[in-house]
Amino acid sequence: MRVRRLVVVHFWAPWSQPCKQMNDVMVELAEEHPGVRFIRVEAEEFPEVSLKHEVVAVPTFIYLKGGRMVDRVNGAHVPELSKKTAVHSDLVAPPPPPADSTQTIPTEDVNARLKRLTTSSKCILFMKGNPQEPRCGFSRQVVALLDEAGADYTTFDILSDEEVRQGLKKFSNWPTYPQLYANGELVGVVGLWNRLVKSLGHQTVTLFAPQYRLTGGEGGSVVLGLQELKESGELQELLPRTRPLEERLKEVINQEHVVLFMKGSVESPQCGFSRSICEILKDNSVKFGTFDILSDEEVRQGLKKFSNWPTYPQLYVNGQLIGGLDIVKELEESGELQATLSSTDHSK
Repeated sequence: MRVRRLVVVHFWAPWSQPCKQMNDVMVELAEEHPGVRFIRVEAEEFPEVSLKHEVVAVPTFIYLKGGRMVDRVNGAHVPELSKKTAVHSDLVAPPPPPADSTQTIPTEDVNARLKRLTTSSKCILFMKGNPQEPRCGFSRQVVALLDEAGADYTTFDILSDEEVRQGLKKFSNWPTYPQLYANGELVGVVGLWNRLVKSLGHQTVTLFAPQYRLTGGEGGSVVLGLQELKESGELQELLPRTRPLEERLKEVINQEHVVLFMKGSVESPQCGFSRSICEILKDNSVKFGTFDILSDEEVRQGLKKFSNWPTYPQLYVNGQLIGGLDIVKELEESGELQATLSSTDHSK
């Protein structure tokens, strides 16, 4: 049984700039992993504790379960910290919510959410896992074929969201995964099936999910998957071509004069920080566009390096980073927010 709670201890020092940045990262990780406890220990103030855990430099992160150290991260390595936190948190059960807790984040209609997700990028693959770590053989095969075809696509891990996992089956009228959407349309299922029935007659066809077969009647068996589409040239015609990540990021941050990279949408923010910054901008009558970083893992990770800013939300004005929630709050409190946005913002 998964009963032990994971504790992540950040040994830090107030004079260390990397430590301050990693404190922001811990705040984001705490929101992503509510079942994990994150604490900070000022290394120089508690030398006995630092010595016990062999902390010789800051920042250092120690992973504890049941009072026993199970892992560590030495240095300000955000990807390693995020990955290890995700791995270890998956092995422990999150604490149950208080009996009187209430849901403060507004819910979004399932179909509306699925419509938003399937149109969140020109091409999106709903798969098990991610391109770096596929969690099933079919997902791995599709990722390999898309990469070989040079497709520009994003992914959504259906194992991370049961509502999407079950809802998309009905939304797509397709019972298995992976599922590939291009320009908001499910690729290779209904439309291609209808074409195949007309051209091939009574056949058995397997598309994308080899374990699920569409039977059109008696006759031979034709397995027509992505490999055949790729070899015939149809796949390249259906999918947008890949572009350098930096080119994508520059396009996204310049899609509006004011762009907010957030978790969720204005109507349904998926974290408190995103909700707060939306409220500030709306209170100041700022016209702004948004990008849901939960819908595009490549943008989510790539923008951190591009902007040299490790957390979200991030606010851009005229293609330039303004900062996160704290900076926007400071600008509002000092009366400088409107002046900062005035040269580029088309406020109402």
